[in-house]
Amino acid sequence: MSPTDALLSVLDLSPIPAGVDAGQALRNSVELAVAAEDLGYHRYWLAEHHLNPGVAGSAPHVLSALVAAATRTIRVGTAATILGNYRPLQVAENVGTLAAVFPDRIDLGFGRSGQPASPPASTGGEDLRTAGEPAPEDAGRVVAGLVVPAKRQPFSSVLPRKFRLQAELLGREPGDADNFESDVQDVIGFFDGGYRTRHGEGITVTPALGHAPQFWLHGSTAGPSARLAGKLGLRFGANYHVSPATVLESVAEYRAHFRPSAAVPEPYVTVSADVLVAEREQDARRLGAGFAAWVHSIRSGQGAIAYPAPADGGRVDAAVGSPELVRDRVETRFVGAPGTVTAHLRALQRATGAQELLITTIAHGQAERVASYGLLADAWARG
Repeated sequence: MSPTDALLSVLDLSPIPAGVDAGQALRNSVELAVAAEDLGYHRYWLAEHHLNPGVAGSAPHVLSALVAAATRTIRVGTAATILGNYRPLQVAENVGTLAAVFPDRIDLGFGRSGQPASPPASTGGEDLRTAGEPAPEDAGRVVAGLVVPAKRQPFSSVLPRKFRLQAELLGREPGDADNFESDVQDVIGFFDGGYRTRHGEGITVTPALGHAPQFWLHGSTAGPSARLAGKLGLRFGANYHVSPATVLESVAEYRAHFRPSAAVPEPYVTVSADVLVAEREQDARRLGAGFAAWVHSIRSGQGAIAYPAPADGGRVDAAVGSPELVRDRVETRFVGAPGTVTAHLRALQRATGAQELLITTIAHGQAERVASYGLLADAWARG
């Protein structure tokens, strides 16, 4: 597959720019989806994040409905619907409603999160290494032109308060992530009629039954999500933009466990990337300022801040007190003129063998964000 054979799609977190409210950020997402469709992007996916002052994308099923209603042909879906935050029946009914109204356009991406049933062993409550510090044996590498940074510990052994509060408010319990496989199977069963109660009886879930979306599994590591996607013969979304150190092994794990299905006869992968394009390199760098501080706010556990304006971005980036915590994300963000960014994306596609690339662009200005997607689409089409 040549690089330009890879389809381009969009992942939108609905970021809130500094000085803008959540309502405008959500309207920006709908506007961007319309533009992405006109530019030829294949899918428009919405993320699910909670309790973040700078991210409005907390209800992807609702926002998917708004996006699908405003567009005509682009595929619309979730990356990801976090199972454990919902009951499987709720997911099937919500997404089934969309798939019934917008046939052959809806995608359902499953995501796994949650605490283990038992906390990991610790030494007196202290983590064995500082958050952000690389493993001693991992220095990072370059594979087929792609930077694969050292693996890093994003948080200490004590889960940040925001995530503990989020789990409490969503009714999460330690160990409920162990239900992930059965929840995925249940949701799919509600759509295809294969679900059976523990007494062996079938049920009809309206409007899900007979209106199946395209199913995906998303993962950041060579863990349960990658293996389950392969086992069930589903498409797999790998997260270079979230966890660049583990993208190659997560894709390899998926392919190693892949079993053909009627819907997906061969492994099918999309890989995400943080991207920002402008006509000139210096303009892209200026518009990209603030990214280190934005990522730091997420990884430090406080929740994403409103994305800084370019005039403030350099200052807030310079004020980041622990740059090691975000170094891997900053170094693997593709920022620059169209030719520079497409070269990076070609390396990502070569290294992973992805059939699609999932582009997420965070910027303060809506016009600059839309322009970035336009410049990239044009450069990618030219090859």
